[in-house]
Amino acid sequence: MKGLYILLAAILLTSCQNQSKEDLNKAKQASIDSMKVEINKQRVIDSMKTEMAKVEEKQKAEAQKVVVVHENDGTATAAPAKKKGWSSTAKGAVIGAGVGAATGAIVSKKKGEGAIIGGLAGAGVGAGTGAIIDSNKKKKE
Repeated sequence: MKGLYILLAAILLTSCQNQSKEDLNKAKQASIDSMKVEINKQRVIDSMKTEMAKVEEKQKAEAQKVVVVHENDGTATAAPAKKKGWSSTAKGAVIGAGVGAATGAIVSKKKGEGAIIGGLAGAGVGAGTGAIIDSNKKKKE
C-alpha cells in the first residue's frame, strides 16, 4: 500500500513538472507574439510619421510661394498666397452631421438607423445654416 502511494506521488510530481514546462512554453510564445505585434505597430507608426513629415514639407513649400503684384507706379511687392479654408456651409454640414448622428444614436432604439437619419438631418440643417452665414459674409464684403 505504501508503495502505491509513493508511485502515485511520483506520477503526480512528474505530471506537474510537464504541465509547468508547457505553461512556460506557452508564456514564452505569448511574449514573442506580443513583441511581434508591438514591432508591427511601431513600423506603422514610423511609416505614418515619415508620410506626415512629407506632407508638412509640401505644406511649408506651398506656404512659401509668393505672388508678385505689379502696381501702376512700376514697383513690385510680394504678398504671401492666401490659403482657402472651409466654407461655413461645409463646416455647418460636418458639425451638423456629427451632432445629428450622435443624437440619433442616443435617442433611437435602433442605434444604427437613428445615427444615419440623425446624421443626414443634421447635415442638412447645418449646411443650410452655413449657407446663410456665407451669404451674410458676402453681403458685408
